[in-house]
Amino acid sequence: MIDLRKLREEPDVARASQRARGEDEGLVDAVLAADARRRALLTEFEQLRAQQKEVSRTVGKASPEERGAILSRARELSEHVKAADADADEARTEFEALVGRFPNIVLDGVPPGGEDDFVVLRTEGRPRDFDAEGFTPRDHLELGELLGAIDTERGAKVSGARFYYLTGIGARLELALLNAAVDQAVAAGFTPVITPTLVKPEIMAGTGYLGAHAAEVYRLEADDLYLVGTSEVALAGYHAGEILDLSAGPKRYAGWSACYRREAGSYGKDTRGIIRVHQFHKVEMFSYAPQEQAEAEHQRLLAWEEQMLQRVELPYRVIDTAAGDLGSSAARKFDCEAWLPTQSRYLELTSTSNCTTYQARRLGIRERTPSGETRAVATLNGTLATTRWIVAILENHQLPDGSVRVPEGLRGYLGGLEVLEPIAEVRSPE
Repeated sequence: MIDLRKLREEPDVARASQRARGEDEGLVDAVLAADARRRALLTEFEQLRAQQKEVSRTVGKASPEERGAILSRARELSEHVKAADADADEARTEFEALVGRFPNIVLDGVPPGGEDDFVVLRTEGRPRDFDAEGFTPRDHLELGELLGAIDTERGAKVSGARFYYLTGIGARLELALLNAAVDQAVAAGFTPVITPTLVKPEIMAGTGYLGAHAAEVYRLEADDLYLVGTSEVALAGYHAGEILDLSAGPKRYAGWSACYRREAGSYGKDTRGIIRVHQFHKVEMFSYAPQEQAEAEHQRLLAWEEQMLQRVELPYRVIDTAAGDLGSSAARKFDCEAWLPTQSRYLELTSTSNCTTYQARRLGIRERTPSGETRAVATLNGTLATTRWIVAILENHQLPDGSVRVPEGLRGYLGGLEVLEPIAEVRSPE
């Protein structure tokens, strides 16, 4: 939920944010009008109720001659109070529906525009020149099949399209990657958490995932629960309705969970292999921070993501995501994209978002300030490792014979293995 006080005081900032996102500026005025009506009707209700109470108190003191008129007035006021209460409820419902549609206000410096209007902040590492090395790189699925690591055919047989099995070294590689991420997070002061993957509607809505992207979420209708697409949801709900002590700085968690996404609207995109799938595992950083520390914390989350990418020796770039490509909760988002040799493009591996106070206001998460007051906290999230990383690791570290060099940062998690050897017959790449 947006900060209503700031919206009233700085409506032009909200209008500029809506323009940058490519959203309707008129929503600003609609929310302000609904807010004004809601507050006016609430004031009217409270004034009428106060009059009703005052009249009711005089009934017992009134003379027999006066009592009839006073009772009549009390009944009249009672009807007015009921009507005013109904009007106030209607206005509140209208207001909540409008403000629930309002995305977070983007921060200064966020590029305007849509998916293709991002800004590249920096590029790290150099992609391999496979032509100079004398061979054509295999894609991750071919490599995964040669290694006995990825089985999409049986995944589809058992569960349908966009499902898969990680087998043998593939399963070990994912566990190695995720355990390395957890160890890095713990070393940085995060508390590791294995989170629920089913959450209540109010938690899913509180994080902003039941708005424009609701079609991507799996819902269990019989239980009225949602499968999470990221442990961010469960971690945001962890402190819902609580007052936190952030006097020592941000409170940080690293959540490990299975994640589920319907991938609605992505038909035909990245259908080969395990790039865009319905189920995967992820280690997600989540931070509750004082408002004034949020932007610095965002930079720290990004630095930890880059540290992990460097650990697995991937060439990557960092982009500042354009406003129109932000989720409703994010005020700014940085993505790290690794080079994918067989597609000659960058593939998103991590995202880190500063959600300012948007989620905390919806979920009732506050901190107590040194002066004893309470205020909404800022929430931030960032991916530290996920199944998709296997795609980039296999393709970037492959060798001519179909084997794959293990990045030094993962060898300790794979029993010292330096090379993953094929177990299937190696075919010459075309």
